[in-house]
Amino acid sequence: MKILVTGGNGMLAQDLIPVLKERHDVIPLTKKDLDITSRDSVYTVLKNSKPDVVVNCAAYTQVDKAEEERAQAFLVNGIGVQNLAIACADAKIPLCHISTDYVFDGENDKPYTPFDNTNPINTYGKSKLAGEKYIQWILDKFYIIRTSWLYSIRGNNFVLTILRLSKEKPVIRIINDQIGAPTSTMQLSEGIRKLIESSAYGIYHLTDETDGGISWFDFAKEIVRVSGLKTEVIPVTTDEFPRPAKRPKYSVLDLEITRLTLGFKPVHWKVALGNSLYHLIKS
Repeated sequence: MKILVTGGNGMLAQDLIPVLKERHDVIPLTKKDLDITSRDSVYTVLKNSKPDVVVNCAAYTQVDKAEEERAQAFLVNGIGVQNLAIACADAKIPLCHISTDYVFDGENDKPYTPFDNTNPINTYGKSKLAGEKYIQWILDKFYIIRTSWLYSIRGNNFVLTILRLSKEKPVIRIINDQIGAPTSTMQLSEGIRKLIESSAYGIYHLTDETDGGISWFDFAKEIVRVSGLKTEVIPVTTDEFPRPAKRPKYSVLDLEITRLTLGFKPVHWKVALGNSLYHLIKS
C-alpha cells in the first residue's frame, strides 16, 4: 500500500513513518512539501503521487495560542482537512485523520465513547471538530482517530517538559484536577497502522491504557520516579494555574471499540512511558 503522510516532520509523523515503512511504501511530506490549507496544492500532490490512503498528521496544536489565533487554527484544522477530504473523495481514496479528546467538554464521569456527543470548550477543540465534520460530510471511507496527551522522545510535549523542569527546579507544581490519558506516539503509530490495514472505517479512540484515567500530577510523578530524579512534585488545582484556553476536567477516551474492531490493546501507560524513557536514554 502507498501511504501519503502529511505533517511529516511533526512529533507523531516522525515515529509513524518508520512504523508504516516496515510494510508499506510511504510518501512523507512536510509543510514545505504540502501546505494543506492550499486546495490547489493538495490536488496537485495527490494527483502526482497517487496514494492508496492519506494519513493527516498536519495540525495546528497550540491550544492556548489558538484563543488568539482562531482564524489560523480553523484554517489548518478545519479548512485544511476539508481540502484533504475533497481531494481524497475525488481520488476515491480513504483519509485517516488524527483528532483529539478536546472535542468533548469534560463533563462526563465515565470514559467518552466514539458515539458520545461532542461539545468542545476551547478554540482548538472547536477547530479540530470542524475537521472531523468536514470528513464525515464529504467522505464515505475515512478513519478518524481521537487521541490525547500525546508524547514522544522528541518534539514539544509534557514528558520532555517535566524532565527539563526537574533538572532545573527542586520543586514543580502540576495540575491534579484534570483527568485524562497519555498516549505514546509509538503506541499510536502501531494503532494507526493496524487501522488503515483493516479497512474498518469509522471513528476510533486510541490512547495508552489507564484503567479510568490519571491526572497530570500522576503523570508527572511517574515521569520523575522512572527517571530517577529527586524533584518534588506538588499537586495544584486548575484555578491556581490559569491558562488562556479552558481545559476539559475529564477527557478519558473509551478504548473498547478499538479493541473489539482491531484486536488492538494498547499497553498500560506506565509501561509505555517506561519504554519511551528507555529509548530516550539510549538515543
